[in-house]
Amino acid sequence: MTATSRPLRKRTDARATTRTVKSAVAPPPIATTRRQAAVDRALAAAPSAWTQAWEYQVDFLQRSVLFLDTLRQRGENFLSHERAGLPPLLDFAHETVLDARQFDHPANYALLRITPLGGDPQIATDPRARPVMVFDPRAGHGPGIGGFKKDSEVGMALQLRHPVYFVIFFPDPCPGQALADVHHALRRFVAEVGARHAGQPPVLYGNCQAGWAVVLLSADCVGTAGPAVLNGSPLSYWAGAPEVNPMRLAGGLGGGAWAAHFIADLADGTFDGAWLAQNFEQLNPANTLWQKNYDLFAGIDTERERFLQFERWWSGYYRLSREEIVSLVENLFVGNKLEQGLMRICEHCMADLKRIRNPILVFASSGDNITPPHQALNWIPAIYPTTDDLKAAGQRIVYLLNPHVGHLGIFVSASLARREHRAILDHVGDLEALEPGLYEMKIIDGKDDGCAGSSYSVRFEPRRVEEIRYEYPREAFERVQALSELNEFIYSKFASPFVRAVASPWGAELLKWLHPMRASRYLFAERFSPWMAVVKALAPAVGAGRSPVAQDNPYLALERATSGLVSHALDSFRRARDQAYETGFSALYGRQSAAAAGVAAEQPVSSREVRSHPASRARKVTVPFERKS
Repeated sequence: MTATSRPLRKRTDARATTRTVKSAVAPPPIATTRRQAAVDRALAAAPSAWTQAWEYQVDFLQRSVLFLDTLRQRGENFLSHERAGLPPLLDFAHETVLDARQFDHPANYALLRITPLGGDPQIATDPRARPVMVFDPRAGHGPGIGGFKKDSEVGMALQLRHPVYFVIFFPDPCPGQALADVHHALRRFVAEVGARHAGQPPVLYGNCQAGWAVVLLSADCVGTAGPAVLNGSPLSYWAGAPEVNPMRLAGGLGGGAWAAHFIADLADGTFDGAWLAQNFEQLNPANTLWQKNYDLFAGIDTERERFLQFERWWSGYYRLSREEIVSLVENLFVGNKLEQGLMRICEHCMADLKRIRNPILVFASSGDNITPPHQALNWIPAIYPTTDDLKAAGQRIVYLLNPHVGHLGIFVSASLARREHRAILDHVGDLEALEPGLYEMKIIDGKDDGCAGSSYSVRFEPRRVEEIRYEYPREAFERVQALSELNEFIYSKFASPFVRAVASPWGAELLKWLHPMRASRYLFAERFSPWMAVVKALAPAVGAGRSPVAQDNPYLALERATSGLVSHALDSFRRARDQAYETGFSALYGRQSAAAAGVAAEQPVSSREVRSHPASRARKVTVPFERKS
């Protein structure tokens, strides 16, 4: 071997060694390669942070334009409704039967007959069926909540082929109109409906504050009124749970009925219903100031029409006469005289609920912070202390409870209309066949399918009056009543004449249009704010080019989290405010203040006792009244 061949052999051996080392390294598994490829494709397909931010920004701006356009449309609807004279928002054709403005003692009420072609051309009423009279609440808003859409109380009654009548009222009361004028007009309406149907007493279907009117009719129209249905209707105004139902304290914290009298004097003898609507909205500032608007903003593609439909009714504010509002506050909200049999209808007539002989069905909800079950049911033990007393009177009272729906949901919820209200109307005739006593209505296996042939069963389970009794600091509210009477006497004798002297129709109209409940509507209308024409022009193009952001977008998640924090903060404020109300009320009218004044005080009700009572369940409960079989 020559010297020159040795380097060549070394290089050849090095190449062989390299090939051997490379061949010793195993190739990657096929599964790992596929996973890596999938990750690479996912990373390539996933939007970058900049892309997600851009998509969210586009969606946010689009929703902002459509949200403002919805508020603009609400303002336009509000002004158009005012210009049209605030007609009732019924979704059913109707004809006027009686107009109480033409009576000898006029009242701003009218009786309408719902025509069969109103909600559905396929529906024809059965003249032999029991007629149904629906009474809407005169609590600030206009009439129509019981029939402003197909799935409503009126719609369910028509589906069951009942002849349906609707009691409406007009925006302004008749001069000097009193509660006695209203009661006598309604009594004539009941007699007219009965006469049109061979003397068959109609079902009286009262919503919210119309419940007390239905109860007065039941006590005064013995034999001519059929079963009474009270939906979210307060009859025991002092009852309620601490930190859940603060509205019952408003009379005491405001000094009684004089404040309503003063507002009516300023408005030249009428009381603006917008004040009542504002009281309702202040109960839940989180919903009023934020959540309601955010829900519209977040779901602008689907929530617009529902929002506008409801706001047409919610934004129509009617008025009461000075005599009416003072009498209501004195007798109901502050005096609680209805359940005590002390409410005077007219000069020669007192309301005595023990005279009622027609069956009564009470529909209430534990999620209702305006008319909780306490106020809807506590009048029963006030009138009939024991079950034996109720049976001895020959009366039949039934209650139906919903565990969670809010106050307005009792009247406007389509699912409740198709289930609860349909079940009530379908079995209202069974109430008269019950033995005297107290019952709970149970709806078993109800189907929410919207069909006339929905399958469900209804059971009436006997209950005891003693089970629904709710104790409250009665003597504290009696002190509120005494203070209210004193303040009202002083105001009416010494201050009211001067306020009336300076009040005028011009001032009343100015106060009307400056009210926040109205201003918050028309400020977004194009007729009041011309620059909203820009939003109106942009909205169609934005809607046509709508590009919703992906639901898993991190910026959308941040938006929702921020909204939740805002709602939580406002809800914390509400709880602190309500607690301050309770503390202030107790300090002013409770045991300590009574002792300081030398008055015998009632035994305090402990927080534990309040929370353990079945009717005091909070809004988020599942079962409002727990019972063991």
